[in-house]
Amino acid sequence: MGERVDGDGESGLAGLGRTLRYLREKDGKSLGQLADVTGYDKSYLSRLESGKRLSKMVVMEDLDRYYGSGDLLVQLWKVARYDAFMDKYKEFMRLEAAARVMHKFTPGVPGLLQTEDFAREVVSGPQATEERDEAIEEQVAARMGRQLLLRRDPAPHVRFIIDEYAFRRPAATAKTWDDQLLRIEAVAMWPNVVLQVLPFATGAHLHMDGSMTLLWQKDGSTVAYKEGNAGGVLTDDPDAVLSHRLSYDRLRDLALSPSDSLTFIRDVLEEHRS
Repeated sequence: MGERVDGDGESGLAGLGRTLRYLREKDGKSLGQLADVTGYDKSYLSRLESGKRLSKMVVMEDLDRYYGSGDLLVQLWKVARYDAFMDKYKEFMRLEAAARVMHKFTPGVPGLLQTEDFAREVVSGPQATEERDEAIEEQVAARMGRQLLLRRDPAPHVRFIIDEYAFRRPAATAKTWDDQLLRIEAVAMWPNVVLQVLPFATGAHLHMDGSMTLLWQKDGSTVAYKEGNAGGVLTDDPDAVLSHRLSYDRLRDLALSPSDSLTFIRDVLEEHRS
């Protein structure tokens, strides 16, 4: 599994923290001295080294430059980000990261398309505590890191079908929603992405209760992942995968065309700004 970095079962987050501490001590710096030269808070750096916090990737890029460690910390961060997700989701993420073709249906804005501010709003809970805030930032950082798979080389071919519901429940702030719509519009024009909107007019359908993903690997194998309020189910059973594929094809046929979907998104953006 991608979240393990050695045979002793050390988590990716712990391995990253251990490496951060090693590089700092090798450089002869205390946490306070490192904080002074990098501009990052001492307590924040301490939590990173203890494996209690997942940073944003840009922090690892900064520290890689400071230590002259190439992209070592960035690569360890890519492993560590899996620890921010529940165990049942990690195998799906591993397969998703290697998939050559992805077909996704979501009732809301897909995590792969969310801006940082929108993602933070989605994962935030009603209680604001220091511990809760740290957990939220960890989930947001992991979600932003997951989006890197859309730009890997070779880039996967991705089709998104997004329910109209996603565009009728805006973010709490106008700027967050504006930025989110612009993000969806931009990705919809990428050459490796096809995006379609499923309008309300299509009526009830099988996947109203959650999201569904189909993943094709380089070797031609396929898995399906269905996620709803009761949790997620990952399957490679041929009959189950075929059933999900046929239901996805049905949604694709009912959805707006890619060009009409882009027009729909721009209309929603115009309505929002008016």
